[in-house]
This record gives sequence, structure tokens and C-alpha cells, in this order.
Amino acid sequence: MTDSSEPLLRIESLHKRFDDNIVLAGASLDVPRGSLVTVLGRSGTGKSVLLKCLAGIVTPDAGRIRFDGKDLDASTRADFRRRCSFLFQSNALFDSLTALENVALPLEQTTNLSDAEIRVQSLEALKQLELDAHHDRYPSQLSGGMQKRLALARAIVTKPELVLFDEPTAGLDPLRRNAVFTMILKYQRQFRFTAVVVTHDLDEALIASDRVALLDSGKMLFEGAPTAFTTSTDPVVSSFRDSAAALRESVAALRQTSAAS
Repeated sequence: MTDSSEPLLRIESLHKRFDDNIVLAGASLDVPRGSLVTVLGRSGTGKSVLLKCLAGIVTPDAGRIRFDGKDLDASTRADFRRRCSFLFQSNALFDSLTALENVALPLEQTTNLSDAEIRVQSLEALKQLELDAHHDRYPSQLSGGMQKRLALARAIVTKPELVLFDEPTAGLDPLRRNAVFTMILKYQRQFRFTAVVVTHDLDEALIASDRVALLDSGKMLFEGAPTAFTTSTDPVVSSFRDSAAALRESVAALRQTSAAS
């Protein structure tokens, strides 16, 4: 019997290096059931590598990953894949497939459902994401926001317990970033899946997340509630959190110097 108090996902001292480049150096993280946890960090700190280790795309050199109380290994990986979905940064939609066909693909690959059953479930997923009227359109015929929703419809059609989001707002303007985080939070609450979001969008993450973690130098230097993050006195946390304020001070000083000269 599963212990409901145990985190759905537990990462213990994960290590990964590529040649001489050490990316993860003992990263650990607990992801409570039903929560939305955001992993923050500067670009190039290994956030996406961490997700790829979870998804089985990259094999860690050392460490332990536990899902639903069991070690994630060769014997449990297949079960994990059935219960987990991965939302790629680029959406990874197939341009040659319609919206309906894109959503149906995971069901075709992971279930023994009939074509008729797959169509019904796929249309229902599109309807839940308010895309059923566009089921016969191709990704290129949809707006950027609709493509994000389509990618999420494909991710949730198998009714996963865990969804991994890799930089879902990369390259978007502030308004669209807000919309994407709102979408993730809305449907995470609606479908009650556990979510891990990797991003460097600090303000949006602090508002939308139940818990946040800061990955730096291959380790989680902070893990806790957003309110605790905003008051942390750790120098690395402060540097990441207060970067905008530091920029304002630097610009103000430069302007004063220019005015004086």
C-alpha cells in the first residue's frame, strides 16, 4: 500500500557529467503529491538535464530517483512512463498530423484501445483544453497559445499522475508567460496531476507554485515555499532573486556618474 505522506517523486543526490562538464553534482528534490513544484535556475545550470534524467532521456551517473515509493530502474521504468508525461520546450508537435492525430498518438503507442475509443478520448482531451473545434487543423494553423494547449492536451490524454514541463515559457513575452503559467496551474488543479516545471521566470514561478527549488552549481541550494524563497538570506538565492533590483541600482549609479561628468 502506498504511503500518501511520501512524496510522489523523490530525487536523491543525482549526478551527471558530460566529459569534463559537471552538470549535476548531488541534486536532491522532493515533489509532494498533487503539488506544482518549480525548479528555478540560471540558463545552463542543468535544469533541463534534470528533467531528462527523470524522463529517461538521459541516464544519470549516480544517485537515486523514487516514484510512488519505488526506485526508478529498468523494472519500474515502463510503469513510470505510463503514469508520467513530458511537455517539451518546443511543444514537439508533429506538423504532418492534425490536432486530433497529435493527441491520439500517446494512446496509440501506450494502450490497446480501439480506434473508436482513442478518437473519443482524444476529442475529450481537446474539448477540455477548448480545442475540439480545431481538431482537424494542423499545428501550423494554430496560434502559439493554442499550440501550447494542444501540447498539454496530448500530455494529459493518458491521464498521467506526473507531468514534467521543460521551460514552457521560453521565448515568450510577459503577457504570454503569464497566460502559460495560468494554463498550467488551471489544468493542474482541474486534473489533479503533480507538476514539475523547469523555468528561469522567477516572478511567475513564485506566484503559481506550491514549492520552488533553486538549482545552482549542480545542487539544489534552496527548496521550500515561495514565501521562504522571497525572504531567504542565502547569498546565491538573493543574487538570483534580486537581480532586477541590482540592475536598477547599477543603472542609477551609471546615470548619476554620467550626469556628474
